[in-house]
Amino acid sequence: MTIKRPIRFPPAIKALLLQLSAFALTLLSLHILVLKPTPTAFAFTCGLIAACLSSIAKQARWWLIIQFLFAPTLVAALAVNLHPKYYLIAFLIFLLVFWNTYRTQVPLYLSSNKIWCALECYLPDAVPGKNFSFIDIGSGLGGVLTHLAIIRPDGSYCGVESAPLPFLWSWLRIRLGGYYQCRVLWGNLWECNLGRYDVVFAYLSPAPMERLWLKAQAEMRPGSVFISSTFCVPGRSPVETVVVDDLHHSTLLVWRL
Repeated sequence: MTIKRPIRFPPAIKALLLQLSAFALTLLSLHILVLKPTPTAFAFTCGLIAACLSSIAKQARWWLIIQFLFAPTLVAALAVNLHPKYYLIAFLIFLLVFWNTYRTQVPLYLSSNKIWCALECYLPDAVPGKNFSFIDIGSGLGGVLTHLAIIRPDGSYCGVESAPLPFLWSWLRIRLGGYYQCRVLWGNLWECNLGRYDVVFAYLSPAPMERLWLKAQAEMRPGSVFISSTFCVPGRSPVETVVVDDLHHSTLLVWRL
């Protein structure tokens, strides 16, 4: 007897189905209660139900915010009667920023200045005539790279980013700022060889962490350091945890290979 595995939808498809379910539940509830709310009240009710359903479905926290705001934002946009070109512009911007979030399940997270400063403690000790190497996986706008390059010019800094607009921003930031120790690559993090680096930093999402840890174990050199901001590796306790006093009370999770 063959046991069929349950169908697993990508997060974006799951979010859409939950949003449609919330819309249907809202209509059904209003019909039963014989209520006629304003469009704004209807939208916020849909958003609240969609967020609750997403929480029950154990979607990532950032999906809950999107689910709650989706219907109210749509109603607000229709109320101000925006020209269709603005919808197109907004779509293109979101496409360039969140390019392959649908596939990778990694949205654009921007680390704080205090995270940048905390990372300084995990760079190798300075050795005359020798450079160390650092990589930021999912480097976003390049803030980590340029900050560390100023603090420790004896390092070589590399970033990997797959979204076009953040990549272009960080590339211009590096080129125009004269950060000759830095470079940013547009590509897939899974194609990057982590064995070249003394310190690997990642601020991604829960989804790829287990696979990334296996990649780090297979490729990174003994004595190198793997650091994740906020997101842990399932079943692997870090050797060090640092709580950063920033707006989100971020956490650096540190493993030594």
